[in-house]
Amino acid sequence: MKKAKTKQDYNLRFNIIIAIIYIIGIVLLVKLFTLQIVEGENYREASNTKLTRETTIHATRGNILDASGNKLVSTSMVYSVEIYKTKIDNDTLNKSLLLFAKTMDENGDKYVDQFPIIFDSEFRIKEGIDFDNWKKKQNLDENYSVEECFNHYVQKYDIKTEDKLEQRKIANLRYIIDLNGYSSTRSIKLATHISNNSVARLNEMSASFPGITTYSDTSIAYPYGELASHILGYTGAINEEELAADKTYNRNDVIGKTGLERTFEKYLRGKNGTKLVDVSVDGVVMDEYVSEEAIAGSNIILTLDIDLQKQTEKALAKGIHDISSATEGAAVVLNCNTGEVLAMASYPNYNPALFIDGISSTDYNNYINDSRHPFINKAISDTSAPGSTFKMVTAIAGLQSGGIQVDSKIGCSGRYTRFDTYQPYCWNKRGHGYLSVTQAIERSCNYFFYETGYRSGIKELNRVARAFGLGSKTGIELPNETPGVLAGPDSDSQWSPGKTVQAAIGQSNNSFTPLQMAKYTAMIANGGKNIDVTIIKDIENPDGTKVSRNEIDSLINEENGVTNSGEDLNFSEEHLKAIKEGMKGVTTDDGGTAVGYFRGFSTVLGGKTGSASVDERGNANAWFVGFAPYDNPEVAVAVYIKLGQHGAAAAPVAREILAQYFGMNQVDIKEDVSVMNEEQSTY
Repeated sequence: MKKAKTKQDYNLRFNIIIAIIYIIGIVLLVKLFTLQIVEGENYREASNTKLTRETTIHATRGNILDASGNKLVSTSMVYSVEIYKTKIDNDTLNKSLLLFAKTMDENGDKYVDQFPIIFDSEFRIKEGIDFDNWKKKQNLDENYSVEECFNHYVQKYDIKTEDKLEQRKIANLRYIIDLNGYSSTRSIKLATHISNNSVARLNEMSASFPGITTYSDTSIAYPYGELASHILGYTGAINEEELAADKTYNRNDVIGKTGLERTFEKYLRGKNGTKLVDVSVDGVVMDEYVSEEAIAGSNIILTLDIDLQKQTEKALAKGIHDISSATEGAAVVLNCNTGEVLAMASYPNYNPALFIDGISSTDYNNYINDSRHPFINKAISDTSAPGSTFKMVTAIAGLQSGGIQVDSKIGCSGRYTRFDTYQPYCWNKRGHGYLSVTQAIERSCNYFFYETGYRSGIKELNRVARAFGLGSKTGIELPNETPGVLAGPDSDSQWSPGKTVQAAIGQSNNSFTPLQMAKYTAMIANGGKNIDVTIIKDIENPDGTKVSRNEIDSLINEENGVTNSGEDLNFSEEHLKAIKEGMKGVTTDDGGTAVGYFRGFSTVLGGKTGSASVDERGNANAWFVGFAPYDNPEVAVAVYIKLGQHGAAAAPVAREILAQYFGMNQVDIKEDVSVMNEEQSTY
């Protein structure tokens, strides 16, 4: 039987607890006395002479590769230089900046130069700078000469040296500091891609460079120059708006601006780490240690074939150069069965490498003022009426609605006279005579498709076109895709039967992108199966895992508003055969509108030329769409040349692209002028 606890037991325990509390209190008081009184002077001196700064360890940005693993955009680690504000006087700051500039010059390294005044025996303003506007922004006297402006900054920064070149070096760096602002915790980047010699000098003589430190930085390179520039996009320094929108970035970060660099920024950027650096108040680094490691960005693997991409761009450029009126264009190559983009070219290209360290105003203005619009990806952002390449839509609408039969014929007399006030001509004003749907596709008879469009009606034309994805975004993983326009009552409230027959030959206000036309052609080739157009094969994380397709689609839907368009079309074998045989005849039969360009081609293909009128003077955009091999289609191609004038003019480009795909030797192609006056529409 347990003995009951007495009052004395409880009192004893209470006294023990009180004693422990007193002992702890005494220990804390002694420690506090030691810190503040005994060693207080030492700690105060340390706090006045040292501060700990948190700096960013930049993550290595992910690479972008083609389907075979060739790096289209590569990243690597380089050394950069930054400066923080320190407690040094003006003269010491100027001397350290001059020493930094001389160190860079001696080792052949470049550093930031934003000062608009240049001195090379005389003073002048950098090319592209509006001198009067600059003076106004800097609150300088509007009557100041260039030299007087320079002297203003020499006085402002109290630069002691009399050497003009040295004055300019100091003024430039002080100007950059004024322009961007800095503090003891917020730095300004002064240089990147510096040599090992400069790194060694800056680190070994850190006392001579107060506030100036080197750090590992990520560098982006484009090994293939301008190749696929519209797909890849470019990166640049983050701006104020982007910084405000995402607080996970800092002022010195680089961010994707266009193309895949922009769309997949969240995967490519990686996660920065953190380093703590102990520095003296005059900027000398005393110690540093990593508190959080950086995590590299994910690699983006594309569906592109680099060799096919090269040839597509080369063929497109040549095709445009060979036509005096043409200046712009695009070409797309798709896998007929998977929707994978094997090549996508837009002419002209631009050089994304110019943006790495900030593009010059001269280069940027040259691009912006170029009437050929080099920044626009014409494969997804430019639209045109498809002309006669649309006639397969009309043929399918006619066959599926019962408006025409495979073996029925329509007589072309040259002039379509169904309407009293609107009587358009066929491109062959003498007429083609009686043609079946296969023959009408081969010879591109406008009259046949006027009548077929009339019999089918605009609703059926629109139904078939929408199933092919025409007039809708494809959902490709690139920014700025345009949906285009599908001609009909939904886009024109004043619709009439006359406009229906215009729409039936790919005119009216029909307007589609080259990528949409490639998808449409691929669906004809594969028998009407809808395909998800994609340029992304995989996204590989640093740990070896892959991002799921659902996650990618969700991102694209959020960014672009669509992940796919179109739907399966249930062709009968009879209808499909009639359409495809007509397309084969375009490239193989004597009456075909592109036969002159495909004679002797070792692979049989189906194709269709098209010329889309753009004004009343007869100017037209040129189209060619096709698929190959004919019996077992693998690829579809669409070529668009703005102001190419004749549909057949786009055919040589497609021929060279397909020759590359099938591994054929390139041969010179002689133009057959007999096919150059194909189907010009008359309104």
